[in-house]
This record gives sequence, C-alpha cells and structure tokens, in this order.
Amino acid sequence: MPPRLPIRAPLGSLRPVFVVRLLLALAASYGLVCVLVYLFQRRLVYLPGPPPRTTPALLGFEYRELELATSDGERVHGWFLPRHDARGAVLVSHGNAGNIELRLELAHAYLELGWSVLLYDYRGYGKSTGTPSEAGTYLDAEAAYDHLARVEGFAPERIVLHGESLGVAVTFELALRRPVAAIVAESGFSSLADMAAELYPYLPARWLARIRYDNLAKVARLGVPLLVVHSPDDDIVPVAQARRLFAAAREPKRLLLTEGAHNDDGFLRRKEWRAAVGEFLAKAVR
Repeated sequence: MPPRLPIRAPLGSLRPVFVVRLLLALAASYGLVCVLVYLFQRRLVYLPGPPPRTTPALLGFEYRELELATSDGERVHGWFLPRHDARGAVLVSHGNAGNIELRLELAHAYLELGWSVLLYDYRGYGKSTGTPSEAGTYLDAEAAYDHLARVEGFAPERIVLHGESLGVAVTFELALRRPVAAIVAESGFSSLADMAAELYPYLPARWLARIRYDNLAKVARLGVPLLVVHSPDDDIVPVAQARRLFAAAREPKRLLLTEGAHNDDGFLRRKEWRAAVGEFLAKAVR
C-alpha cells in the first residue's frame, strides 16, 4: 500500500485560531506595558540632574550654599543669592529635569528685578539626598521656605514663589501650606493625569497615574496674586492647560503669553516679558 499522507486541515480553518492567538498576544503585550508604566512611572516623571559643576560665584554672583533639613530627614541642597536692597525673596521650584545650575539665568533675572533668590534641588536631584516623590517634593519646598522665613528673615508678605513646569505643582501645594505674597506659574500643567493622557493617548493613562500633582484642583484655593506664564508654542504642555488654570484661579491674576518651546527661556527671552513679571510683582508686594 502506498504510504498515507498526513491529513491537513483546510487553510481557512486555521485563520480563526491564528487571529485569536494574535489578539491574545497583543492584549498581553498591552497589559504588560500598562503594568510597567504603573510600576515605574516615577522614572518617567523625575529626571534628576547630577551635582552642579559650577557655582553662582563663577558667574559673578554673591551666594551662600545651603544644606536644608526636611521634616522627614533628607538634606536638600540649595543656593541663596542675596540682593541687599531686595523687595523680598523669590523661591524657585524648578522642573522635573536637571538641577539648580540650569536656573542661574532665571535667578539673575530676578536679581535684576530687585529680588533675592533661593534655588534648591528636590531630593535625589543634584547634591540633595533621597529619592524624589510627590510627597517628598512638597516637604523639600517647605524646608526651603522655612529657611527664607526663619533664617533669612523674610516675612511671608515678602516671599514670592516661582514654579517652573512640575515646579508649578510644588509651588501651588506650598502656597496652601505656607503664607506667601504672590505666585509666578510658568509652563504649568493642569494635572499630571492630564499630561499623561496627552503624552500617552494609547494608554488608560488617567487610571494608571499614581503621581497626581493636581494643579487644577488647587488653583482656586490659592487666594494670592497669580501670574500664569505660558507659550502657545509649548511642545510638551499645551497652552490649553495653562488657560484652564488661569480660568479657575481667583483674582487678582494675569496671563502672560510668551514664545518658544517648553525648554526654551520662557519670559527671559524678551525684555518686555521680564518687565511684565517685574510689574506684576511690584503690585503684589508693596
């Protein structure tokens, strides 16, 4: 007898099995991505820079180096740049990347406008100890504020907060915990969940976001003069989010629209924008 050939199923009968297996593999891959984003999102949010390689002195600025103790035992590194005839002090909470070395031009602008400046790095950034977290950044800002008030001797009505991007969220929370004179909120988002949905539209980002930084929920409770600074050309945080913050904020408030991408120089790019910031603060702190 001739050998029997193996019986093969018609090609069409295999297609449903293949499609099911493909869909299951895609679903498993998608689920794995969601799990990884949920578990490791801190690495997506916080991008700490190394210890500064320069000092304000190398750029010709008088300064004092600070090591500030937080209420949970971390040591926050900072620089205080005094102006001896200062109107008050500006406390700068920077964005999610880099370190205070990258904010010296901003400090210079405020010095020229008549303000002393305190720059500090969040825990895990620069020379600061610890690991960054939402709760931790709030405690870092408290330590910096308390130094201005208790050691440098600035009254609350002479302390202005400047927040940059993620620093806007830190600034808003600090203003709910400590009395301040005014806030400059530059390149801020409405919430980190909103940003996640913007950056990862293919994921259920709002459900996955464990780090909240919900600025929109806080802005109406601030009760101090607020200057919202944002570029319509911002390539990371849409200007629509800044407009939502501005709309929800209480008076007195002002919206200053600038130019450039998210990581450009913001209001530092033009003399008239610097002057607008100076005028706003001059009205807020008399």
